[in-house]
Amino acid sequence: MTQAADEALKRLCYVEAELLIQQDALAPGQVDVASIFAEHHVGLVRLALIMVGDQATAEDVVQEAFARTHAGRARLRDADRALAYVRSAVLNGCRSVLRRRATVFRRAVPYEPPVWSAESAAMLGEERREVLLALHGLPRRQREALTLRYYFDLTDQEIAETMRVSASTVRSTITRGLAALGRVLGEES
Repeated sequence: MTQAADEALKRLCYVEAELLIQQDALAPGQVDVASIFAEHHVGLVRLALIMVGDQATAEDVVQEAFARTHAGRARLRDADRALAYVRSAVLNGCRSVLRRRATVFRRAVPYEPPVWSAESAAMLGEERREVLLALHGLPRRQREALTLRYYFDLTDQEIAETMRVSASTVRSTITRGLAALGRVLGEES
C-alpha cells in the first residue's frame, strides 16, 4: 500500500469514527467504541499484521472486530476493559484467519510464511526480519504473548485478560517463547 493510500485510509477511518460519535450519542455507562477506535486502530492493525502477515487481512480483521464491538456495545459493561475486549476480538479474528489458511494449505502446498515486500525487508533490516521470521515459527500462544509484551508493552495481567488465560500462564508462555526464539536465532543464554 502506498503512503498516499495509507494516509487516505487513516483519514477515512477517522471520519467514520467522527460520524459514529455524532450519530450515536452515548447513553450513560455505555462504552465509547468510536474513541477506542480513534486511539487504538493503528496499533491493533499492527498487532494483526504481526499475527497474519499481510496488511489487507490485518485491516479487515480489525475492522470486523470494531464493527462487532460497536454492534454489541450495549452489552459491554466495563469501559476499562473495553480495550482488552477489542484486543481479544482482534486476536480471535487472527486465529480464525490462520485456521482458514491452515486448512487451505493442508490441502494444497505446505504453508510458507508470507513474503515481505522488498521495501519492507530493506526498511526492517536483516536482524529484525530474522526475528520476525523466527516469531512466525513459534506456536500461536507464544507468538501472541511475546507480541503483546514486547510490541505493546502490556503487563502480565493485561496480556492475561486479552488472551483469556491466567497471569502465571502468560509468564511461563513468555519464558518458553523467549527460549525458543533464542534457540532459533542461535543465541546462548
